[in-house]
Amino acid sequence: MVALALDIGERRVGIAVSDATGVVAMPVKVLPAHEVEGLSKSFRYLVEDYEPDVLVCGRPVSLSGEAGPQAARVEAVARRVAASLDLPLEFADERLSSAEAKRILREQGLSEREMRGKVDSIAASLFLQAWLDAHSTQ
Repeated sequence: MVALALDIGERRVGIAVSDATGVVAMPVKVLPAHEVEGLSKSFRYLVEDYEPDVLVCGRPVSLSGEAGPQAARVEAVARRVAASLDLPLEFADERLSSAEAKRILREQGLSEREMRGKVDSIAASLFLQAWLDAHSTQ
């Protein structure tokens, strides 16, 4: 089972994918949000390359677990994209995934500017990995 993950932001969408066995998540790339939401050629080609079985989108929640202020917008975008791709949709808690991604990149010596194009896809791979781990025991 291949899972495709989207970390949907207002400007950028981080994309990650699992391996064919559904065990390991890997960051893929970051695309402008309008390309993902508009199902541009670059996004459709990416989907065709990986042939996902499920779409996993990060759900922004507060530290207390409540739906964050962006949750409704992200969920609406995720539902449109999943419907357009004819994929089942799952949501994953993305709480602190961007902060963890930045910490990882900082440890690798990247500056804030160098991180800009990487944080979102790494964040997507982090919440996708947690989702994969949770589903491997079921």
